[in-house]
Amino acid sequence: EVQLVESGGGLVQPGGSLRLSCAASGFTFSMYAMNWYRQTPGKERELVARISSAGGSTAYADSVKGRFTISRDNAKNTVYLQMNSLKPEDTAVYSCNTYRTGMPYWGKGTLVTVSS
Repeated sequence: EVQLVESGGGLVQPGGSLRLSCAASGFTFSMYAMNWYRQTPGKERELVARISSAGGSTAYADSVKGRFTISRDNAKNTVYLQMNSLKPEDTAVYSCNTYRTGMPYWGKGTLVTVSS
């Protein structure tokens, strides 16, 4: 059974940093690209960052480029999202995601709140 479990969310002041983690199990993690999405009430889910299976290729939404960094440790079956220079508009539930045989798999998400 595929499982994705996010952690690391919380309350942070504007300008602060957080590091999110997503622990994966139930599939061969090193073979699959991984994504981080975020969603706020009333808005569509937004793809924040993507990383290739080996970690050599990454892509970011324009809204987070230069502030967020996605990485992965295939030995630990974990993908990370380092978030710096956080803004109030980054407040959202952040979820990790992958696709296997065309089917999406999601974690339950972790809430990030950026507020003074």
